[in-house]
Amino acid sequence: MAPLSPEEETAWRALGRAVVVIPRVLDADLMQSEGLNLTEYTVLMNLSEAPEHSLRMSELANYVSISVSGLTRVVERLERSGLVERVRSTADGRGQLACLTPAGLTCLEKAWPVHLESVRRHVMDHLQDVDLAAFADALARIAQAEAGPPVRRRSPR
Repeated sequence: MAPLSPEEETAWRALGRAVVVIPRVLDADLMQSEGLNLTEYTVLMNLSEAPEHSLRMSELANYVSISVSGLTRVVERLERSGLVERVRSTADGRGQLACLTPAGLTCLEKAWPVHLESVRRHVMDHLQDVDLAAFADALARIAQAEAGPPVRRRSPR
C-alpha cells in the first residue's frame, strides 16, 4: 500500500478534524438554543421527511447512522418529552415505528432556523471560495462508496 502524498495527508487530516469539530459545534448550538442534541434533531428531521412522519426503528437508525440500541435510547428521551411516540407496525405486527408527534414537528420547526444559522456560520461561511458542487460530489462519492446510495430528502412540513 502506497503512503499518502503530502497533499493527500493534509486533506485527510483536515477532513478528520472537520468531521470531529462540525458535529460538536452544531450540537452545542442546538443544545444551547433548543435543548436538543444533534442526534435528537436528526431523528426529528428524518421523521418529518418520512411518509406519515414515521419510520421503522431499524430504518431510522440507518438514516441517523447509529445502532438500533443507540436509537432506542434517543427515541426514549424524545418520547419522554412528547416529541416522538413508538407504535407497533401494522404491516407485520412485530416491528416498531417511531412517529413524530405534533409537538415534535413544532419543536423541529423551531429548531430548524437555529440549525440552519449554525450550519451557515460554522460551515458555509468558510466555503465562500469553494466549488460547492464539486465539494458535495466528492463527499457524496465517499459516503456512497462506504454506506450505499444517498437518501433523497426534502424540507420538513
